[in-house]
Amino acid sequence: MNNLKKIGLSALAGSLAAMSVNAAELTATGAASLTFANQEGSTTGNAYSMNDSITFKGSSELDNGWAISTSFLLDNSDGVAGSIFDARSLSIGMNDLGTLSFEGDDASGAMGAVDDVMPTASGDETWDVLGAADTLGAVAEVGALGSANSNNMMKYSNTTIVDGLSISASYVPSGTGEAESSSDFAIAYTGYDNLTVGYAIGEDNAVAGTGNFDVDTVYVTYVYDSVKVGYQKSTKDGNNATNSDDFMAYGITYTLTPDISIGYGYSETDLGSSTVDQETSNVSFSYTMGGMTFTGSFVDQENAGGSTVAVNDRKGYSLGLAFAF
Repeated sequence: MNNLKKIGLSALAGSLAAMSVNAAELTATGAASLTFANQEGSTTGNAYSMNDSITFKGSSELDNGWAISTSFLLDNSDGVAGSIFDARSLSIGMNDLGTLSFEGDDASGAMGAVDDVMPTASGDETWDVLGAADTLGAVAEVGALGSANSNNMMKYSNTTIVDGLSISASYVPSGTGEAESSSDFAIAYTGYDNLTVGYAIGEDNAVAGTGNFDVDTVYVTYVYDSVKVGYQKSTKDGNNATNSDDFMAYGITYTLTPDISIGYGYSETDLGSSTVDQETSNVSFSYTMGGMTFTGSFVDQENAGGSTVAVNDRKGYSLGLAFAF
């Protein structure tokens, strides 16, 4: 019996030794920020806010060279405890075949990821500082014309098919946020020095029938020495002219030193339901020192949400201090 045990243990040890051991890695990165923001007519009592987050990532390699990775974010910006577990994803990196991922929470589709890629020094979109809830009687402003965005989204991307060419696609199943499923596609070319040209098309089927929209965008950015410029135009087509909107934006940034940048951005939204356009301009700056970044934005907006009521002509500013670790 003892000999049989020895033979069995030896066979088990041999089989374990023959198996390939794939190294796994788990990392954690974090960030913390303090922001002071205000705008004309603000009803917010405390203009200070804080955000802190920790991102956990785990990865491992399969025998065929594919990489499996997962990531999730702990983020207090959503406020309630049930929403702090944020931005969950599971990805399979298939080398030249691209990357396939399942986005459990807080992801942008292929179209939504590029709905406004205009350069700004602070990283904010032109209207980010302003919020209708902060001003008594104001209507909601209109942001970039994105497509469907929901939890439990499937995405695919590939940057190796042709040099300088990247493609991506996403699929949002029907559910609570989408009455019908939606698909997005995007393509970008960076094969010419410092030039990026991109196009994306998608759907937003939140409401069956009359609530179905087709969205597309085209953009170009170019970097020359310390200057980066960009121009973008988007269209959202509904079932009639009232539900169809157009969006245009441009931006420019200038790097004064490796640590200091300034920028100017402008966006204009032509709403099919309004006779006036929402117009927003933004002046921004950033200063980086090691793991610390100090940013600021000043925003001037007219006709928020396509409304000519005086309260919808607003100005606001934001100052932020962020740390990465």
